Amino acid sequence: MANDKKDTRQTASVLNERQSNVELDPLDILSVRGEALEATDRLETAINKVGEIARSDALPPASMAQKAEKVGVAKSKLDILTTVLLGILAGVFIGLGAMLCTLATTNAGMGFGLTKLLGGFVFCLGLILVVVAGAELFTGNTLLTISWLSGKIRITRLLRNWGLVYVANLIGSLCLVGLMFYTYQWTFNGHGVGANALLIANAKVNLSFGSALARGILCNVLVCLAIWLCFSARTVTSKIIAIIFPITAFVAAGFEHSIANMYFIPMGILMSGQQAVVEAAGATAGSLANLNWIGFVGNLIPVTIGNIIGGAILIGAVYWLAYLRRERTPEIATARPWLNAILPGSRRVIVEEPAPTQPSALVRAQLKKLIDNKLEEPAALDTGGKVLLTVLSRAKDDSNFMSKLAENPATILREYDLTPEEKAALSSGDIRWIESKLGKLDEPLRTWLTARIAQEKW
Repeated sequence: MANDKKDTRQTASVLNERQSNVELDPLDILSVRGEALEATDRLETAINKVGEIARSDALPPASMAQKAEKVGVAKSKLDILTTVLLGILAGVFIGLGAMLCTLATTNAGMGFGLTKLLGGFVFCLGLILVVVAGAELFTGNTLLTISWLSGKIRITRLLRNWGLVYVANLIGSLCLVGLMFYTYQWTFNGHGVGANALLIANAKVNLSFGSALARGILCNVLVCLAIWLCFSARTVTSKIIAIIFPITAFVAAGFEHSIANMYFIPMGILMSGQQAVVEAAGATAGSLANLNWIGFVGNLIPVTIGNIIGGAILIGAVYWLAYLRRERTPEIATARPWLNAILPGSRRVIVEEPAPTQPSALVRAQLKKLIDNKLEEPAALDTGGKVLLTVLSRAKDDSNFMSKLAENPATILREYDLTPEEKAALSSGDIRWIESKLGKLDEPLRTWLTARIAQEKW
């Protein structure tokens, strides 16, 4: 931060000296001013970061939605190995919560309600480990729909993440089942722990499709609300407290969590092969007829569908509509054109004082300088940067082009080789994305470009 202040003072000093020379090129003065603005921006960023760290109050819901969006983008960009490893860990973590729940509710002698409440409370271990230690959990990742609805990630990225994480969660859960079997913990309390695991699993595989679906929906509503509350928290303690009540509620209520069932049911299947456990549970071969791998899959299908509905739609989509819909409509108008037709409140409203169509001489000079500089180093530009440069070059010479881009970005950008996300960023005037491709823009070019592209609000 001290270096930023020093840079700002030095740049300002050079600017004052150069401005005293009347023969200095105006573009040179503008360049020095740009350096001053850049140093000031760095200083402001550092101050803002310090302020964010120093704040102890929780984020408000609107900010939570923005954070959820950013987290979803980051998760979608994880490489395959990282995603799979973190997914395996999540399967193990949730399995540990399920193991502790099974152990704690064995012969608790507290009555039905309190025993269920105890089981839900200790099960919180699983999600606490996922959130605080860091892991990729399928049910929590259904909230990636927020980023997808905003046009920040592609549907292929969304499905890739879900698929990899789901399979990795299954691997982690099954690994823990194998380890726990060979601990012989199920023999504790005269095989009572094994009997409890057997009965829990048997109840799950005997649910009807509709019941499993409904319980899956309600389960992930509560799980994703726990994750959502964690977006508001700034400390580990706050996150743990945010997790406890929703997770305790879903377990105590008997709702169905697909990843937890990847531990509960396979462990029950193994227990069904132990005669001492079956006898301790007072079960018969007939009553355990559905406790097998077919019954396992038959439970996972409706529960998984329910988890997706509860998390992706009832939490993710609803909160996106509540807090991000209006702000993100310009982006999705390009990235998700079909959504534009069904979103409420998406009609265009023209700003009373639109930005001038024709760029000023200074802006045109800056555009020419920017284009010339970038053309000298084409290797430094990716595909998106090269296309963006072509768009700006056309804007410099065509006074109506930027108006057309603002009015109908989908049609104008159709001929350019851009991804839907890049088209969305360009059509909405995302100046940060533009500068990530071309570098820091000088004023007033930066202001003009933002105003021209975003001249209409939705």
